[in-house]
Amino acid sequence: MANSPASNKRVKVLIVGAGPVGLVSAMRLAEAGQPVTLIEAGPTVNEDLRASTWHPPTLDMLDVYGLAEPLIAQGLITPTWQIRLHSTGERALFDLGILKDETPHPYRLQCEQYRLGHLIAPRLQANPLVDLRFSTRLLSFEQHADGVRATVEDGNGPQVIDTEWLIGADGGRSTVRDGLGAEFDGLTYPETTILAATRFPFHEHLKGLSNVNYVWSDWGTYSLLRLPHLWRCSLYPEEGETIEQALTPPSIERKLQYIVPKDGPYEVMEVRPYRVHQRIVKEYRYGRVVLAGDAAHINAPSGGMGMNGGIHDAFNLTDKLLKVLRGEAGEELIDLYARQRRPIALDEILKQADRNRTRMQERDPERRRKELAQMQAIADDPVRAKAHLLKSSMIDGLRQAAEIA
Repeated sequence: MANSPASNKRVKVLIVGAGPVGLVSAMRLAEAGQPVTLIEAGPTVNEDLRASTWHPPTLDMLDVYGLAEPLIAQGLITPTWQIRLHSTGERALFDLGILKDETPHPYRLQCEQYRLGHLIAPRLQANPLVDLRFSTRLLSFEQHADGVRATVEDGNGPQVIDTEWLIGADGGRSTVRDGLGAEFDGLTYPETTILAATRFPFHEHLKGLSNVNYVWSDWGTYSLLRLPHLWRCSLYPEEGETIEQALTPPSIERKLQYIVPKDGPYEVMEVRPYRVHQRIVKEYRYGRVVLAGDAAHINAPSGGMGMNGGIHDAFNLTDKLLKVLRGEAGEELIDLYARQRRPIALDEILKQADRNRTRMQERDPERRRKELAQMQAIADDPVRAKAHLLKSSMIDGLRQAAEIA
């Protein structure tokens, strides 16, 4: 039940943002016996077209909570992914089955991120230790010696919540990060990605297609990611084309016709443009305020590591916060979360995503050929392929983090 404007309730943990990071954090804390208040500015779990790729270790983590199986049931198991030349169909094909001795889930799962939200939110609402509030936004906060005083708004006027710990899991435009005045160093890439969703069965028309495909074409570059009932196409403005022009139905139609020419227009269910950023905060912890997921780091989407890295943040942070809340460790243990996760975000997520993005933005035909040959050589060598997949599937990063003291 929401506080009255004059009330002031002390809570253990206040989490801002009910995306995957906030939801997972709340679930882990509450199901370990710790009370949690979770607020979300939106009216419900966000169902926009966002992340859709789940890596093996993320599925391993969710499996502990019985969430992997229902998520898998709603998605597509994806044993391979590829880098491809559109003109010839030549490809470097990576088979995640080579990881079968490293993970119970040796594949990617293609499933919309909001489906995890729909699995966790009812679970939180049924838990008496959770106060889940939608349509509630953070206005401001201030720290004091042993906690944080936050002011929130749910349409009934400002309300005050005193909390021992505040977790900012509120995404790339984080109000918590802004409230801290935390530097968010990095860059914004020059290109705009245009995400178009269609039910057209590309797999029936492009030979040897995987569920995840990064493609060079004569007219540019694009990616095709398959979900159970649609394909997500990432497109880019053509040379000399403005963003406004690229977003028009004729421009979207022209690019889809480039991929597979067909009689009649494509059925396009949704179009969404977005800019791609590569940024990270200098610190993950600021006293009793801690950042996780996109609030702490954002990266190019190539490779699907953003959402997964955020969930990995949530597991690492809540492991340590639980010990602090139980009195088993001092609050300095939260500094270990920062030491373990920030270098991995910087070196294993941001840099890897940047390399993936740079590779696919290459326009020179000879360099593309050379890059494809290099990737084919890796994919065809079991030892090199396994090393590459351990890294690109984020298993290596988690192992490196665990070794940091």
